[in-house]
Amino acid sequence: MRTLNYELKQLCRHCREGSYATQRNRERMLTLIANELHAMGYRKMQSRSLKPKHIETLVQKWQDNSLSIGTIKNRMATLRWWAHKVNKQNVIARSNEHYGIPDRRFVTNESKAKDITRQQLNKIKDQHVRLSLELQRAFGLRREEAMKFRPSYADKGDRLQLKASWTKGGKPRTIPVRTESQRDVLDRARALTGFGSLIPPQRSYVQQLRVYEGNTTRAGLSSMHGLRHAYAQDRYEELTGWKCPATGGPDSQLLTPEQRELDHQARMTISQELGHEREQITAAYLGR
Repeated sequence: MRTLNYELKQLCRHCREGSYATQRNRERMLTLIANELHAMGYRKMQSRSLKPKHIETLVQKWQDNSLSIGTIKNRMATLRWWAHKVNKQNVIARSNEHYGIPDRRFVTNESKAKDITRQQLNKIKDQHVRLSLELQRAFGLRREEAMKFRPSYADKGDRLQLKASWTKGGKPRTIPVRTESQRDVLDRARALTGFGSLIPPQRSYVQQLRVYEGNTTRAGLSSMHGLRHAYAQDRYEELTGWKCPATGGPDSQLLTPEQRELDHQARMTISQELGHEREQITAAYLGR
């Protein structure tokens, strides 16, 4: 293994910020970047060899290859993580604008929501996976959150309390329990798991992830992140009284001042329930 690849892997193993998925994606991205640098002629790099010329060359290559703005921004975040860990933050400009990377566009006004029927759920043979999917739909949870979910801890009656170790970025949050269908899912999850989680005691997270992926694939299900979109869109209509733009509701430009204020409040609420901190991100779920 090349020195740079080895040292970056070791860096990832020793610095385990974020969820398992975040850590895994970071290591894969750093491996890809190390391979790209090697292919571009930087053959004897170490983790502390990072210089401004490397950043400039990588960004230029990504732009020449027409990578999406979102992909480039994700890679820039990973590069900044690398630079920070080897105490070389100054090799990367603070703003992506320095490299000619424009703002990411979240607004599409096309719904990416997915629902899941009882018939589809019945094709899921693993009970833990089935309930994880139901939790994703009922509360807008991410896949990892729904798998690590421990009902005996999270269920506070009128709200859920998600632990930092379950969530992306290690941010704990609360989600209200509002409906009978949500209560039903929680009660069934608690009955199945007792004091455990939606990962059976005999399996690790990685093993259960493979079971989840295998079950959903065999059931013909994909892109289950769309369940979060469905939750956000239902919640928006509940909070405002009208559909969001992604599902045929009025564009924000057509709203009255009073409606715009209600729209903003609803988006902030949904952003927090989904585990984000910015109102802007809701455009990806709701449109604008």
